Amino acid sequence: MSEMRAALFDRYGLPEVLYAGSMPVPSVRPDEVLVRVHAVSVNGGELPGRAGKLRLVTGRTFPKVTGIDFAGEVAETGPSVTGVRVGDRVWGLLGRKSGSTAQYVAVRPRQIGLAPENLTLVQAVSLLAGGTTAVTALRDKAALKPGERLLVRGAAGGVGSVVVQIGKLLGAHVTALAGAENPDFVRDLGADEAFDYRTTHPSRLGRFGVVVDIAGTRRHIYRRLLVPGGRMVAVTIDTGKPFTSLARILASTVHGTGRIRAFSGNPGTALLTELTRHAENGDIVPVLDTVHPLEKIADAHRALEAGGVRGKHVIQIA
Repeated sequence: MSEMRAALFDRYGLPEVLYAGSMPVPSVRPDEVLVRVHAVSVNGGELPGRAGKLRLVTGRTFPKVTGIDFAGEVAETGPSVTGVRVGDRVWGLLGRKSGSTAQYVAVRPRQIGLAPENLTLVQAVSLLAGGTTAVTALRDKAALKPGERLLVRGAAGGVGSVVVQIGKLLGAHVTALAGAENPDFVRDLGADEAFDYRTTHPSRLGRFGVVVDIAGTRRHIYRRLLVPGGRMVAVTIDTGKPFTSLARILASTVHGTGRIRAFSGNPGTALLTELTRHAENGDIVPVLDTVHPLEKIADAHRALEAGGVRGKHVIQIA
């Protein structure tokens, strides 16, 4: 096969610019693996990229391909690759680039791990970006301790729903902020308390050792809820003002208390293997909002932008 289907856009704009088109199957270098993709998830960071809000970074070369994560099976291995076999069920992330919403991706072995055996590949991919983000944010960046109070903003979405689960797994007392229709939903995921972010004033929430912010807006208000020595982890930026939001995060490292921690996710095999173990042990469960075919990629972006999401929107490719 020389051509494959992929989710493309030829210009920046609304979800309608997305379409299912054709492009060449990637060539496999000696140290790479070709993965036949079964499913990808739609992540919030893809929306401002598609809309052109990050064009200073993403540039004006088109067409562009969406997607940062994938679950599938190994179709081919380069001659210098070891430890990975054709037919292996794997999942992974592209790191700091996009292009996984396609029938095939070429990656290095360090970018993939064996997918959980107890989940379908559609279920598995719904845990991938959120799970790796949650472990990195809570364990590596915030050093969350058992018994600490954890506040999760944006707790019902694809990332927040896993942050809640990992927070409970690490022994925290979890307070979740979500939409009015979702408090019971996030409590079922393990949250000790859940509130409607629209009607709950931050002063009612108390103080926290760790705040994980997936909303991106009004971050300075929730930063004030940190106890001395508390840590805030910014998972996203304010997509309406991306560069201003990033500048404020950087400024927090030298001004005021409670430095905001941020990171650009680029997980490797070790973290993916850990996440697989958590999934197979039942420590975390997939949360699927809607599964879309590749041809409906614009619908998935439109739904994510509309809000009210529970878990992940997933694109099924094969």
